[in-house]
Amino acid sequence: MKITLPDNSSRELPEGSSGYDLAKDIGPGLAKSAVAVTIDGVQKDLHDEIMTDSSVSIITIDSDEGLEIMRHTLTAQVLARAIKNLYPKSKLAIGPTIEDGFYYDVESEEVISSDDLNKIEEEMKKIIKSKSSITKKLVSKSEAMKVFKSNKEPYKEIIINESDQDDNFQLYYQEDEKFVDLCRGPHLPNLGFIGSFKLTKVSGAYWKGDSNNSMLTRIYGTAFNSDKDLQQHLDNLEEALKRDHRKLGKEMDLFHFQDEAPGMVFWHPYGWNIYKTLQSFIRNKLDKNGYLEINTPQVVDRKLWEASGHWDKYRENMFITEIDEEHANEKRVNALKPMNCPCHVQVYNQGIRSYKDLPIRYAEFGSCHRYEASGTMHGLMRVRGFTQDDGHIFCTQDQIESETALFISLLSEIYSDLGFKEFDIKLSTRPEVRIGSDEVWDKAESALENAIKKLDYPYKVDEGDGAFYGPKLDFVLTDAIGREWQCGTFQADFNLPDRLDAEYVGEDGNKHHPVMIHRAILGSFERFIGILIENYAGKLPFWLAPQQVVIASIVSEVNDYAIEVQELLKDQDVRAEIDLRNEKISYKVRDHSSKKVPIILAIGKKEKIDQTVSVRRIGSNDTEVLDLKEAIKQIKKENSIQH
Repeated sequence: MKITLPDNSSRELPEGSSGYDLAKDIGPGLAKSAVAVTIDGVQKDLHDEIMTDSSVSIITIDSDEGLEIMRHTLTAQVLARAIKNLYPKSKLAIGPTIEDGFYYDVESEEVISSDDLNKIEEEMKKIIKSKSSITKKLVSKSEAMKVFKSNKEPYKEIIINESDQDDNFQLYYQEDEKFVDLCRGPHLPNLGFIGSFKLTKVSGAYWKGDSNNSMLTRIYGTAFNSDKDLQQHLDNLEEALKRDHRKLGKEMDLFHFQDEAPGMVFWHPYGWNIYKTLQSFIRNKLDKNGYLEINTPQVVDRKLWEASGHWDKYRENMFITEIDEEHANEKRVNALKPMNCPCHVQVYNQGIRSYKDLPIRYAEFGSCHRYEASGTMHGLMRVRGFTQDDGHIFCTQDQIESETALFISLLSEIYSDLGFKEFDIKLSTRPEVRIGSDEVWDKAESALENAIKKLDYPYKVDEGDGAFYGPKLDFVLTDAIGREWQCGTFQADFNLPDRLDAEYVGEDGNKHHPVMIHRAILGSFERFIGILIENYAGKLPFWLAPQQVVIASIVSEVNDYAIEVQELLKDQDVRAEIDLRNEKISYKVRDHSSKKVPIILAIGKKEKIDQTVSVRRIGSNDTEVLDLKEAIKQIKKENSIQH
């Protein structure tokens, strides 16, 4: 049997050899660290047999795949068993891995709270200490049902019963065979490979995410290969809590949410200052890059959504309105727009377009609404009502590459001005189910890739992850504490112009459908503002700060001077406020520092006489006395994002 390795070398092994046999054949070091195997692109358990010529790679514990398998084993074989040991009447549901960790959903007669996590952790450590080997049995559907019916595990029975397969159900046992779980695998060969872990929280979760089903207890955890990596992650989590935009939004008086409008943002004056400043910044960049700003209706008849195809695909996520039209015998069904693209085609379609008119770049700060399940909403990061920095480019196929390059350059400039100097690019190529010829896809994919290469940006290719209507680019930012945020997007669309009859007269005199490029840089203003708040821990760049300067009086006799300073700063378009409260200056400084005000100007009798100000900057305990004119000159300079 021929085994082809990742480096294209090959080895001959007897038919039925396992991944472990292959690792041992390559070398004892690899065999010692091997935890699983990939056979022809599919992950398998280390001791699964290889029956035919195959491409095989060994997964080691120190790889990303090995870490994922360790986390999966930890939740399915250790956390699940610990719960059954401590709460024998509990019923196991599901236990998948998630980003940086895992969780298990259980039904328990006893209340399991965060106070119980230490106890569960200790039980898990006892189980891990055994270093038990893990074995797998493949059984039929009826045999699997029998096992879990006997164990009184109704949720496992439901999973088995709803499965389309009739055999090869994977049951995983530990060495003493006192615990069994149904799992897709693969698992570690034994518990000795498990590194450092920590249970993090307890919450409620509906079975299958359906509020009509039972409420289960969800226990979350995280795991890494070393104590050091685990501690670094826990430190990052603690830092993330400090930076939580919801917490800072309340402290800085930026926005709030309430039950009467779930998932909709109530912007306060200071929060709206950020919004307006960011919007003005983006508008200026778009104007300079040849975009034509438009504005389209928020309520649109379902006929357009049916024509565009969105009604069939997004109907459940759309807010629907029904109106009794005058002189009509039936209701008119409209929807709040969940995206802007069909409306932009309507603007394009007004009049006859020539190839000489292309490319046409439309931009809109488009207000959209999408119904998100209540359990998925998260502050500004996921809302039901949001505004996109949306744009659509109508161009020829030959213009895709140049438009891609222009967009990436614009995006890079904007991200840099906002403090994100680096970003990752992912190119998603044709999926199996798609429209358009291979020739068109070849041309579009090459255009996107060539543009990235010419700009000399690193990128990775995600094969088959493109939209059915065209390839796309995703742009991912990394924030100050290492978290990744997918924000920008650039998608070539060969479908919508055809569906909505968008055309141009080509050089040959015939009518052609343009390529429609969907593009966004921030994504949504709401989410991006949340990212900015967390990235800067509320201490936004001076030009973007909601309160830029506060002039705080030390004694009431200088109130007139404080007002004069405020007016001079306002004349320079600086967001300046005065604090004339009858409070100690130390109290005022603490109060405004907690609200992340970048500059506090303290004014007393001496400052008034000398026409100076005492300047205190956020993050510094020092003050600097400056001549008023010099202080205003410096502040004016700081208010320019080109500094």
